[in-house]
Amino acid sequence: MRKHILAIDQGTTSSRAIVFDEKMAIVAIGQKEFPQHFPASGWVEHDPEDLWETTVWSVKQALKKAKLKADAVAAIGITNQRETTVIWDKATGKAIHNAIVWQDRRTAAFCQKLKKKGLEPKFARKTGLLLDPYFSGTKMAWILDKVKSARRRAEKGELLAGTVDSFLIWRLTGGAVHATDATNASRTLVYNIVENRWDDELLDILRIPAAMLPEVKDCAADFGTTQKSLFGAEIPILGVAGDQQAATIGQACFKPGMMKSTYGTGCFALLNTGDAVVRSRNRLLSTIAYRLDGRTTYALEGSIFVAGAAVQWLRDGAKMIAKAADSGRLAAEADPAQDIYLVPAFVGLGAPHWDAEARGAIFGLTRGSGPAEFARAALESVAFQTRDLLTAMHRDWKAKGKATVLRVDGGMVASDWTMQRLADILDAPVDRPRILETTALGAAWLAGSRAGVWPGADAFAESWALERRFQPQMDEGTLKKKLAGWQDAVRRTLSQN
Repeated sequence: MRKHILAIDQGTTSSRAIVFDEKMAIVAIGQKEFPQHFPASGWVEHDPEDLWETTVWSVKQALKKAKLKADAVAAIGITNQRETTVIWDKATGKAIHNAIVWQDRRTAAFCQKLKKKGLEPKFARKTGLLLDPYFSGTKMAWILDKVKSARRRAEKGELLAGTVDSFLIWRLTGGAVHATDATNASRTLVYNIVENRWDDELLDILRIPAAMLPEVKDCAADFGTTQKSLFGAEIPILGVAGDQQAATIGQACFKPGMMKSTYGTGCFALLNTGDAVVRSRNRLLSTIAYRLDGRTTYALEGSIFVAGAAVQWLRDGAKMIAKAADSGRLAAEADPAQDIYLVPAFVGLGAPHWDAEARGAIFGLTRGSGPAEFARAALESVAFQTRDLLTAMHRDWKAKGKATVLRVDGGMVASDWTMQRLADILDAPVDRPRILETTALGAAWLAGSRAGVWPGADAFAESWALERRFQPQMDEGTLKKKLAGWQDAVRRTLSQN
């Protein structure tokens, strides 16, 4: 009997595969990084063949480490970097252009043009999103406009488009299935989240042929089976969710009011709002948290473009640290008398500002400022940005009398210093779970529960376990001073000044 579940986690900098056993414990991990491409300022691309090849390699490596054959796997769950967009040839499966990554800002002028036409309220009402280069729709339009004959070929039905999950499903099934799930669809700027369908009016505005787009399924559904030639046996694909929604599921945030924040390359906070689409008045996103058994659960989301990427900049750009794990230790050594603020708007600012033209800035430098102060500023910038999101969420979601407890995950949460400073800046508890691989766990649960190997939502939620709760310790005066300094730094950084 097949009892293992395999999660494919195709991320922004690496592809991973994790094998779980029937008790939801991790058995083995395969992981491989791939190159990032920056063809122009603010542009970010991936070679789709890199995404595919590292995914297949990671699956094989994870199975090898687990000493398992593919026929021991009951199901695959897929989670992926959201909004990253691929258009490929229906006959060959080859992409016609590099994947345009979620961080990419090349369509900023196009988004601005649509805003000037007064179209943002229409997009927001139907999709819950804002007109920003972050989302997939304008990326698809750009590829169709820029690649020779692409639009003509798309209209003839020769090209397919989708987010990374769709591309992987197409390849894994040998071209048998062109599908996505409701969470990934909800990030495209052309999916009506109220009516749960591709929106013809929005597709017409962006001139995207509907025939290119995948079928939209529940998060736990039949997405076909992998080709036997890939791994040695056919494996059903039974779960799909975008990475942030998968982490929400992995954190068992199944009840309205529950919240999680994932700290990877960027930071993404999601607040479960139940079956209601909460319309933000503070420039947050309304999105689909998950869709199970035909029932849609919604969320408010705040997106921070640069979180862990600020630490990567310290390592790779500024050359101030040798490895990312050094940042917390170095930050602890910073001079408390120096108030340095890093606004990491390397690719613009996300929620709640949505300023595509803003660029990174550092304030408060003195002759005594060094690597330790820069490290602290980089880590604190993540906490300050999270505070901005929570403040906006509280304005939109009235939870009077209820203290916010944030469930956290992602690579940055392994740092005790960073999590303590996050609790201090939020002035609220921060809960770190025992299993930090919550994104992969969420995808695995979708597939495992669908396969009948893992329990349903209630029993899964009961299995969530706390590793450590970080309580705020910063005195009120220090916190007020720090928040005022951060708000001043952001104000100076915004492009509209």
